[in-house]
Amino acid sequence: MTTLSTRRDILKGSLALASLGAFGLSCRGIPEEVIPVLAQNETLVPFLDLPDELRLVRGPERRMIDIRKIDGQIYPPVDQWATTQHYGHPVVDGTTYRLHVSGLVNESLSLSLDDLREMPSKDLVFGFECSGNGGPVNGLCGNGSWTGVPLRTVLDRAGVSSSARDVVFFGADRGEEEVPFRGTTFPVDQQYGRSLSREKALSSEPLLVYALNGETLTRSQGFPLRLLVPGWYGMAQVKWLSEIHVQEDQYLGKHQARQYRTLRGVMVNGEMKWKETAITRMRLKSFIARVTHDGNRHKIFGVVLHDGTPLQSVEVKIDDGTWQPAALDPRTNSKYSWKFFTLDWDDATAGEHTVVSRVTDSAGNVQPTQAEQETKKTFLERNGQFPRKVLIA
Repeated sequence: MTTLSTRRDILKGSLALASLGAFGLSCRGIPEEVIPVLAQNETLVPFLDLPDELRLVRGPERRMIDIRKIDGQIYPPVDQWATTQHYGHPVVDGTTYRLHVSGLVNESLSLSLDDLREMPSKDLVFGFECSGNGGPVNGLCGNGSWTGVPLRTVLDRAGVSSSARDVVFFGADRGEEEVPFRGTTFPVDQQYGRSLSREKALSSEPLLVYALNGETLTRSQGFPLRLLVPGWYGMAQVKWLSEIHVQEDQYLGKHQARQYRTLRGVMVNGEMKWKETAITRMRLKSFIARVTHDGNRHKIFGVVLHDGTPLQSVEVKIDDGTWQPAALDPRTNSKYSWKFFTLDWDDATAGEHTVVSRVTDSAGNVQPTQAEQETKKTFLERNGQFPRKVLIA
């Protein structure tokens, strides 16, 4: 019997690792299975915020990537991609698969995978993360070249009614949920579902994708079809897409209206007001992924995750020094690709050091410090600056 692992299990594991790092457990030895492939004569400098026995979540249905391994890999191998889900991985037969489009449309559709592949396709490089991704591992993310049909092409074929407000996307994964209402809970069998506004759904960028890095989607990545919303967190990228329903009412399913929210305090006229917002676009974020040395030369390598807004700068600070500009890798300059950055650390001295990065985009958004996020009560959208401690021998 296969044991299905939920997205909640993954997030708990990530938080547990973060807690270990917060207590300063040292990493004197790193397990062989997580040692990255390094350049000749290059050696990994250990982080002190990772435990001795680091174990990434493993198995075909629950997996994080080791960010320290991605230097030089613009697209991580598909079998190493992070993967999470809410109701397990359904098995979908591609030969009998149909995407159903229903609701407030002029013509209901039932499209096979071949029907979709015969439509004009589009390629898009996009790197996204789970909204619960965080340090010290930061492994719930990935980057790839996706191929699919513009969502607008399918919706235009169906003909969206002028009265439509929401476009809802249902996956083939389903499970029993208890829906609370005023002290009473109602057990219901429910599919994973998310929605986009009419305007967003009919914009040019959302895709219905069937290939990743030139290969058919794997089961863990949503075979045979998934939604892709560039610049948004992973919960919007509905896998195993089975139905698109167009409706007038606002969709209020669990994973739209209740599960993915952020509660944060905002000062208004000198008074703290508590604001609850839906999680949609990725918040600007950078982190140090690895530090290496080759003799006396040290290098800091990191990753930026973002919503597609052009970047203005990435900077690195060592201990109490000044912010230094990092160099962006030109191979990652596609609009929605994750970005790699490096800084040569020429004057590293023996002992314990703290390294941290921050990123600023062209709209003036600056990655916040941890202190600036103290009024955020929920653990999702963790984009604060993340200081790392390293030990130079």
